[in-house]
Amino acid sequence: MAKRGGFPGGMPGNMNNLMKQAQRMQRQMEETTRELETKEYTASAGGGAVSVTVSGKKEVTGVKISPEAVDPDDVEMLEDMIMAAVNEAFRQMEEASSSAMSKLTGGLGGMGMGGGFPF
Repeated sequence: MAKRGGFPGGMPGNMNNLMKQAQRMQRQMEETTRELETKEYTASAGGGAVSVTVSGKKEVTGVKISPEAVDPDDVEMLEDMIMAAVNEAFRQMEEASSSAMSKLTGGLGGMGMGGGFPF
């Protein structure tokens, strides 16, 4: 008498292969994430007057401000340059991360949690 539900004798071969591929992709994604977290991204603003470095862990790891950029009568300009440099460094980090993950998933990431399946 056959068991109710499931597949007699275990998973069919192509389902087993699919599971192995998914596990391999997960390991590759974890490795890529670890690699990305060790990288740093630097951006500058104000013609190099301000530069900011961020890590792949989304942490600011360095800020350099040229003495010429420090004008007590125009603090707002310095604030704007710092903000612009931080935002650009994070944009670079996100772009590198998206690109690396897209290479692993072959573009599947944009398909949502369902993996593009209609069910």
